[in-house]
Amino acid sequence: MLAQPPIWIIIVGFVCMLAPVVFFHELGHYLVGRVFGVGAETFSIGFGHEIVGWTDKQGTRWKIGWLPLGGYVRFVGDMNAASAPGDAEELPPELREHSFPVKPVWQRFLIVLAGPAANFLLAIIIFAGLFSLVAAPDTNKIGRIEPKSAAAVAGIQRGDRILAVSGHKTPTLDEVRSVIEPRPNQFVRIELERGGAVRQVQVKVGILEGKDETGKKVAIGILGVSGAPVSIFKAIPLATEQTALITASGVEGVARLIIGQGSRQDVGGPIKIAQVAGEAASLGALPFIQLVALLSINLGFINLLPVPLMDGGHLFFYGMEAIRRRPLSARAFEWAFRGGLAIILALMAFTTINDLSSIGLWDRLGRLIG
Repeated sequence: MLAQPPIWIIIVGFVCMLAPVVFFHELGHYLVGRVFGVGAETFSIGFGHEIVGWTDKQGTRWKIGWLPLGGYVRFVGDMNAASAPGDAEELPPELREHSFPVKPVWQRFLIVLAGPAANFLLAIIIFAGLFSLVAAPDTNKIGRIEPKSAAAVAGIQRGDRILAVSGHKTPTLDEVRSVIEPRPNQFVRIELERGGAVRQVQVKVGILEGKDETGKKVAIGILGVSGAPVSIFKAIPLATEQTALITASGVEGVARLIIGQGSRQDVGGPIKIAQVAGEAASLGALPFIQLVALLSINLGFINLLPVPLMDGGHLFFYGMEAIRRRPLSARAFEWAFRGGLAIILALMAFTTINDLSSIGLWDRLGRLIG
């Protein structure tokens, strides 16, 4: 477990992590809307009172709100920031043709889908950049060796490929770590390839001190190597695969919660995100950037859930409209959005209580009362 970072790092980390993810999400909606000729009244990062803003030549008000918990694009014809459909007939004729509600259902579907899609695209861009500039995940080729590490002492060199550790085949450095971490301060035999020749070296595994989930000190084995980057042409497919795997893991997690096999401790809200963002920021740029990619995937996935007020709810309604060949009634929309709001408020309450529990607030209150 990491030491709790200062509150200012948590706040700055949270804002710097959430803002680009939300911006990219809303930019997806905005750009595809512009492609289809839909006018945008407001592009907002954050909610509440405007801190700073400007109006562009197309009449869109770009602004930053004081509450950095999301954002929205309000298109011409939207009833509110949640994109509840308004009555296009009430608009002036010059605005009606550029309003969101009058566009064909397939265009509205793509405009809404573009937000989550932009989040997945952002994650792919981040991972591709990391894999092509820092290290790829599926390689056993060494790109960097930490000075005075176990690998450096044993004479392992940059460009070597670690083929096996203590008889365990290691096609990736993740496999290397899985063998090394349980063996702190032990000698292991490493089979590596250098210049086309295979050789073996004896290595005394280093020790990294850490803490487990209970706060107990543990020793972790460490070799002191990181992977080599790959070309951008290899990085993009790898980044796409990584994004798909993380998304699939999210789907599995939600399914486990629904059937009662998951733990409620795995569900976090803004407080938990802020805490993790602060911890990542205190560790450096690389962990922070990786967490931005993870948050972007989670935001894209959550927005695809078929809950009214969220993108997935809109997509569900447009799918129903395409099947029925007519939109749902205004009353049906009203009740659906009320239900969606109730679900979101209940989820926010649940995650907030869960977050406060995870930081030990209820335990401290109990000790004070007791």
